[in-house]
Amino acid sequence: MADHTLQNKVVLIAGGAKNLGGLLARDLARNGAQAIAIHYHSDASRDAAEETAREVKALGAEAELFPGDLTRPANVTRLFDDAKAHFGSLDIAVNTVGMVLKKPMLEISEAEYDRMFDINAKSAFFFLKEAGRTLDDHGKIVTLVTSLLGAFTPFYSTYAGAKAPVEHFTRAAAHEFGERGISVTAVGPGPMDTPFFYGQEGEDAVAFHKSAAALSSFSKTGLTDIEDVVPLIRHLVTEGWWMTGQTILTNGGYTTK
Repeated sequence: MADHTLQNKVVLIAGGAKNLGGLLARDLARNGAQAIAIHYHSDASRDAAEETAREVKALGAEAELFPGDLTRPANVTRLFDDAKAHFGSLDIAVNTVGMVLKKPMLEISEAEYDRMFDINAKSAFFFLKEAGRTLDDHGKIVTLVTSLLGAFTPFYSTYAGAKAPVEHFTRAAAHEFGERGISVTAVGPGPMDTPFFYGQEGEDAVAFHKSAAALSSFSKTGLTDIEDVVPLIRHLVTEGWWMTGQTILTNGGYTTK
C-alpha cells in the first residue's frame, strides 16, 4: 500500500551538497523526512555538504555525509551500504549527479566522450541497481535527466546522448523493482538557474534560454527555477507512485509527461 508521507522516511541524495540536490535535502527535511544521507563528490564540495547537513539538522532531521566518485561502481555500492548501515533503512533515493558538455561533435575527444558517459549514464545505471538492491519495499527512486531528450538541437551530443540511456534504465528498473512496490521515475528539467548551466553557455546562449520557454517571463531569470523542480520531486517520492517508469520533462515551469 502506498505511503503518502515523508514521516519516518530515510532519503539518500546523490549530489546532495548544493544546487538542486542541496535544496531538495532541505525541502524533504522541512516536510517531515526522518533523515537525509547527503552524498558529495570530493573535497571541493565538502564545505557545501556540511552546510546543507547543518541546515537539515536545524529543520529537525538527521543528516550524515557520504563522499565518493560515483563513476566507480564500487563507490556506489559503498554509498548505499554505508548509508543503510548508518540509518538502518533506506526508503527514497534521488540521483541529481550530472555533467554538461556543450561542444561540436567534431571537437569532442574520446576522453571527453568517456567522461560524459561515465558521469551521466554509468553512474546512473549503478545508482539504480544499488537503490533496487538496498531500498526497503515500497521505496521511491528518482533520477535526473534533461529536457534535451525532447529537443532537436546541436552541441549537446554527449550530454543528451549520455542521459538518453537513463530513460531506458528507468523503465527497466520500474518493471524489475515494481514487484516490491518500488517506483522509479526520471525528471528532465529545462535549463536551470544554477552554476551547472552557466559554466557551459556563452552570453548569447544564456540570453536565448532565458527567453525561449513559454513561461520564461514567469520565472525569476527566465530559466527553470530549482524551487519549482523540488516540489515535483517531493510529489514523486510521496504521491507519485502511479507514474513509475516515466520521464517527466520540465521547462520554465511547464511540465509534460
